[in-house]
Amino acid sequence: MEVKKNSFKAWFLAARPKTLTGAAVPVMIGLSLAWKDAAQYQGHVFSWVAAVLCLLFAFIMQIDANFINDFVDYAKGTDDRETRLGPERACTQGWVSTDAMKHAIATTTILACLVGLPLVWFGGLEMILIGIICVVFCFLYTTHLSYMGLGDVLVLLCFGIIPVSITYYVQLHTVTPEVLVASLACGIVIDGLLLVNNFRDRDTDKLAGKNTLVVNVGENAAIILYLFVGIVACLMGIVFGIYGSWWAFGLPLIYLVFHVLTFLKMKRIWKGRELNRCLGETARNIFIYGLLVTLGILLS
Repeated sequence: MEVKKNSFKAWFLAARPKTLTGAAVPVMIGLSLAWKDAAQYQGHVFSWVAAVLCLLFAFIMQIDANFINDFVDYAKGTDDRETRLGPERACTQGWVSTDAMKHAIATTTILACLVGLPLVWFGGLEMILIGIICVVFCFLYTTHLSYMGLGDVLVLLCFGIIPVSITYYVQLHTVTPEVLVASLACGIVIDGLLLVNNFRDRDTDKLAGKNTLVVNVGENAAIILYLFVGIVACLMGIVFGIYGSWWAFGLPLIYLVFHVLTFLKMKRIWKGRELNRCLGETARNIFIYGLLVTLGILLS
């Protein structure tokens, strides 16, 4: 692929727009739950300004994480232009200079903080602590946690529990058991993206000393785990039914059809760059899950 260095196209590819589904889905679910429950809390009115700020913060933090991952993996030598199996990366391919990427990381980090700061008005001073945690974890994932096999735990926190719960909290200043279970289910679904990514890179990660969950448990257990996370997340949706949102439990079961088809494709391909197709399908499946849960909650 011909990409001019530091061009708009280079930065667009470096931002990895397909990954933004993982940032959008938790916020969508948190907002739909808040919209449903808003009438139950006297004096609370759903704020569209806060909703937009939550979504923008999630998007910018995701792009920031992508930039950090791109730069750090290149600097550590984890990404090699000749042996890399995953989608091409900006620094490794020379599309973006390392100095430009450093400036971009600083810019997106500051921009995320500026966008998130007004949420203090809606959620209180505790939003500052949440923002700091998000920024710290954004850097720790690539630099340390992914090498320690803790990447999946971080996904549960930063793509499930934190964004769903905090998006809801900003609106209603509380968190319900339904929200907590929904946030955990969301994180589990999105972890499928990390699992297929690490399943593809298991051999190179092992050589690089990157002890991901897939490396630790082995490829056979990992591929079963990929299937398992989708099923468990959907079964956890029974909490929606318990709270009267049966549509939110039933509709996401459609997602399982796509999830199982991707799982079967992974088993057939097993190794190599062709697994990138499964990565793309998993991102699509996650978005389908988010849409179905959101629609189910609103219908209820």
